[in-house]
Amino acid sequence: MAYRLKYGIGTEAVHDAMPPAESEQLALAPAAACEDPIGATEVYGEDDGVVRMLVTEHVIAVLLVGQATKTLIVPKQSYTG
Repeated sequence: MAYRLKYGIGTEAVHDAMPPAESEQLALAPAAACEDPIGATEVYGEDDGVVRMLVTEHVIAVLLVGQATKTLIVPKQSYTG
């Protein structure tokens, strides 16, 4: 079962403001993470299976993995240009 993606306050605006190529790249990465949250992301700090990082060429996003609710929450993402 795939996970549902939820953006935190302000994070969707970062995505919307990105140039089209980077925006498309960012759209594909969370789609992969929704299918395999652990395999498609990287450890953030201690590997607790909850706080993960999604890294693309131009974006770093923090993800919270809700195993019980099958959700991925993006509380923070940064466009690195």
